[in-house]
Amino acid sequence: MESLEATDDRVLHQRVVGGDESALEDVYDRYSALLFGLAARVTRDRAVAEDILQEVLVTFWERPLAYDPDRGTLRAWLTTITHRRAVDHVRSEERRKVSAVGPRLVEPEPAGVAEEVVDADEVARVREAVAKLPDGLRQAIELAYYGGRTYRQVADELELPEGTAKSRIRLGLRRLAEALAEEGGARP
Repeated sequence: MESLEATDDRVLHQRVVGGDESALEDVYDRYSALLFGLAARVTRDRAVAEDILQEVLVTFWERPLAYDPDRGTLRAWLTTITHRRAVDHVRSEERRKVSAVGPRLVEPEPAGVAEEVVDADEVARVREAVAKLPDGLRQAIELAYYGGRTYRQVADELELPEGTAKSRIRLGLRRLAEALAEEGGARP
């Protein structure tokens, strides 16, 4: 049985597909606070969050068939689109800042001998814990964290579905955290 929210979403969606401008107002009234809050939390910039909210709603208005009510709620779809846009904005800003600053010219201050020993011990314990993971989890963790790969790249390299790669990375991290907590040590 379909939830009330899903039924309402289908009706709103059909109204937007039909070009009913008041339907977009209803979508705005129902979801704008949620979407704005999400974008503001991710970007930490109210003006950018307002722009993202507007972009998401305009996209829904211009291409309402991009949303498929059979695959989930309108709320979930709109929040996913909003989150992606906000993350894309943050990443774009980071790239812009890095390219504007150029290569780093200041060397970090060297750590003291005691800190280096503690860090080396911690690194060794983490590597030992990774080595003890089952092969599938170990490979995913090594590629993601030591190889700097995204979960999509991990999935491609290990010839796995993306969801499986994500699950292996999460489970591997959970097991590492548990193993290191038992030792009373570092977190990965």
